[in-house]
Amino acid sequence: MLCLGIEGTAEKLGVGIVSAEGEILANEGRPMPLREGIHPREAAQHHAQNIKALIERALSRAGVSMEEVDLIAFSRGPGLGPCLRVVAVAARTLALKYGIPVLGVNHCVAHIEIGRLTTGAEDPLTVYASGGNTQVTAYVEKRYRVFGETLDIALGNCIDQFARELKLGAPGGPIVERLAVGGSYVELPYVVKGMDLSYSGLLTAAVRQAKRASIEDVCFSLQETAFAMLVEVAERALAHTEKEEVLIAGGVVVNNRLQEMLRSMCEEHGAAFHAPPKEVLGDNGAMIAWLGVLSYLSGARQSIEETRVVQRWRTDEVEVLWR
Repeated sequence: MLCLGIEGTAEKLGVGIVSAEGEILANEGRPMPLREGIHPREAAQHHAQNIKALIERALSRAGVSMEEVDLIAFSRGPGLGPCLRVVAVAARTLALKYGIPVLGVNHCVAHIEIGRLTTGAEDPLTVYASGGNTQVTAYVEKRYRVFGETLDIALGNCIDQFARELKLGAPGGPIVERLAVGGSYVELPYVVKGMDLSYSGLLTAAVRQAKRASIEDVCFSLQETAFAMLVEVAERALAHTEKEEVLIAGGVVVNNRLQEMLRSMCEEHGAAFHAPPKEVLGDNGAMIAWLGVLSYLSGARQSIEETRVVQRWRTDEVEVLWR
């Protein structure tokens, strides 16, 4: 069984082909060039202009034709509405043209499952941080329960907006990480409310500090504060759930300092630390294809009418039938 998965929740367009055995045959991507932030309409236009060529490239890389594909999966949500609709239309069109079943799957759950596949993690606590999402989740009673999350903006959004305000370039994450090397700490607000996080005030304070302190010091302090908040929530969730593994997911966690902090926390608690390959940490088509395989083999089915996008689709709303 082969599944073709299409990812397009934000600025990154991806197409992957994965077998029922979990072999990733293709994982092609074409991100939208960013000058500043993401404009939903422009991102949707980028996807519409590039999706046909990217599908053809993925098929060529996998060495298969559409006639050999058994299932089409697409990112149904959460994400930017215009982007989601482009991907959904493409998936439905292929399904109708070739008579192939189609499934819309949850983007956040797909991050978790591709991480489990590529690292061998069995039952981890997942720390998921991206441009649009920041959550700490764990599997309990047929769902990925959220044990902590951002109350306002996501961690990646916080860092990207900081870089945009200071005109450092885009995407902001790698730039801030590079500037933070050798910086010293300056005071910034640390906001953890129960098991949840708030990054909007931290963003505002960091932008203000940049008018008084060096950019290297502010980047260092922004990272240290934002990451420590997330690691604190993860640590308490790990103690509560008594999981023995921690899995990272999402584009933000490619950051070496964040991985270092999480790895250190895991060592203190005797938990295994799992970091998937960089090519599947960020948004990608293979993760959508793999979740499509898991969902379909566990009995999930959708008619074309049931594939409407869900712009706000929470991780804990998905019934995990395959575990």
